[in-house]
Amino acid sequence: MSLLELPPTQAELPYDDGVPMESARHKTQMDLLIDALIPWLAQRDDGFVGGSMFVYYSLAQVRNQDFKGPDFFAVLGVPKEKRKSWVVWEEGKAPDVVIELLSDSTAAADKTKKKLIYQEQMRVPEYFWYDPFNPSDWAGFAMQQNGYQPLVLNDRDQLLSVSLGLALQRWQGTYKGIDATWLRWATVEGDLLPTPEEQEHQRAEQEHQQAELERQRAEQERQRAEQERQRADGAEEQ
Repeated sequence: MSLLELPPTQAELPYDDGVPMESARHKTQMDLLIDALIPWLAQRDDGFVGGSMFVYYSLAQVRNQDFKGPDFFAVLGVPKEKRKSWVVWEEGKAPDVVIELLSDSTAAADKTKKKLIYQEQMRVPEYFWYDPFNPSDWAGFAMQQNGYQPLVLNDRDQLLSVSLGLALQRWQGTYKGIDATWLRWATVEGDLLPTPEEQEHQRAEQEHQQAELERQRAEQERQRAEQERQRADGAEEQ
């Protein structure tokens, strides 16, 4: 009687191929997508967000080493804990949302081979791609009974993620010293999800504004006190 061969665990599987992302822009774009979800996830008691880490969905994939992880993925309904990689048979589900960042060397595979893997093998509910150097090249797909169906931009120029209850939209601005058009998470009303750094900047700005209001109030009180003193001095002279 042969022993049942158990599938490898997260601790036993490779989690990093050591290959850097295509460019600093790609790495920064991935960080922005992840960082903006951190405060949002902090309000929940479940969920995980990752990027550029291996996602294992089948033993055949493990044996063949034929597929690496997505640039960004998010999963709800799972415990909040650190992971080296995402192992579907351990977690009990595939990611809810996957985003691939296109480049000259990966665009063809991201739009064909990987899209089919996410659709047919992993059954990822929502798949998006975006080219950081060509912001017009972005698209989203939602899983239907017969496979992925393209998403249509709403009147706010957003692609909606039903899985997260959020939207993806393009934003022109400076992030980590790079001025570009970025893909960002937002509410369906169009409010950007701030990163922890942006939240800290907002808090500092609010504290500065509050301090300025206190200074102005103190100055007004000083002026009123001075006016009262002058009136009192005038009354004494009369």
